Amino acid sequence: MNQPVRPPFVESLLASAALSRLPGSDIAWLDAARRENLAAFEAAGLPDTRVEAWKYTALRALGQRRFEHGDSQAAARAVDMATLALPGVDGPRLVFVNGVFRADLSSLSSLPAGVTLQPLSQALRDDAESLRFALSRHYREAGDAFARLNAALAGDGVVLRVAAGTRVEQPLHLLFVGVPAGSDSSWHLRHVIELGEGAELSLVEHHASTGEQNHLATLVADIVLRDGAKLQHTLLQDAAEGSSLIRRSSLHLGARAHALLHVLELGGALVRHDLQAELVGDGARFDLRGVFALHGRQHVDTQLVIRHQALNTTSESLWRGVADQRSRGVFRGAIVVAEGADGSDASLSCKNLLLSGQAEIDTKPELEIYADDVKAAHGATVGQLDERALFYLRSRGIPKAEARALLTVAFCRAVLESMPNDALREHLSGLLLAHLPNE
Repeated sequence: MNQPVRPPFVESLLASAALSRLPGSDIAWLDAARRENLAAFEAAGLPDTRVEAWKYTALRALGQRRFEHGDSQAAARAVDMATLALPGVDGPRLVFVNGVFRADLSSLSSLPAGVTLQPLSQALRDDAESLRFALSRHYREAGDAFARLNAALAGDGVVLRVAAGTRVEQPLHLLFVGVPAGSDSSWHLRHVIELGEGAELSLVEHHASTGEQNHLATLVADIVLRDGAKLQHTLLQDAAEGSSLIRRSSLHLGARAHALLHVLELGGALVRHDLQAELVGDGARFDLRGVFALHGRQHVDTQLVIRHQALNTTSESLWRGVADQRSRGVFRGAIVVAEGADGSDASLSCKNLLLSGQAEIDTKPELEIYADDVKAAHGATVGQLDERALFYLRSRGIPKAEARALLTVAFCRAVLESMPNDALREHLSGLLLAHLPNE
């Protein structure tokens, strides 16, 4: 019987995948998990739009591309760190270039007591068994192709642990830089982040680029907040215009834990973020503030799922989307209140602006409630700038282009107001302003 023809994307990655060369290949349970996930990826391939989770994001073009696994010269490629510095973020820094850890660009000497921050490759050498639960996972849903691929091919990433009761004053900076290489490369990073009971941490995750490139990166993060832990997580995505970035972030919140996320999606050609938050402890709270600002032919897809599984949990999500020219934005926001999760309070608001007749934004709010005594609300809108507000500004002598820019910036900046780091907030506001249409 003839074997089905594999698309170039799958063929190129499978041909270049050498699990025996990945860090930890001598660890039996890890090697077995990698091979099982790779076999599952090979059998299922890439999902198409008949899979509900990928309904609005077609992968046909990506499936026709070929990628080399890794960049053999990444450890020596030049990076101007001054151009990637972020105001208000001067603490310890872990840097990856084209998926390769760069000790020469990282800064770990000032790590406070109670904090462990190291690349996954080193953690596998030091204490692989403590990572077994996270790295042995098998992905079984129809839309889990990239999670399977990541589980099979990730040889590095970030392991961050904050001991119980530790309060980290300075933000930690995780920097992932894409730079030009000889060919289109792919890399896969896996993160394990854990905050102990009562620990507090500010974390900045920064995806940046220098020069033009068309690489593919997948990143999977498992984030655990023990009882009473607090996390402020800022995610700035400003990848190269031709790059593809597929991410999955899973948060697990214990009793009275609180996670506050600010997400800015600015760069990339094809960007996907599966963001899942599970509130499993009584009194847990999850707050999300996010925005995408798109132009050209960018395609950004955010899939948000929040699960309330305990008593008196709270979630509040505020999202803004702007699409110009022929870009396309996708936002799915699902809230699930499980049986027995009485006292849950959940709200989700997604508002979007179309600045071009060729742009498209697809938004899908979902709400499932299986408990009593619950307060829940969600809403989504897609529209254009308020003509009355535009007329008001123009009647005060403000030119049309400037008036449009002012209204668009005000629409988007609402997601940054709750950011406690003033210097970083102003810098991100500037980046957002620069990325929005300027007529």
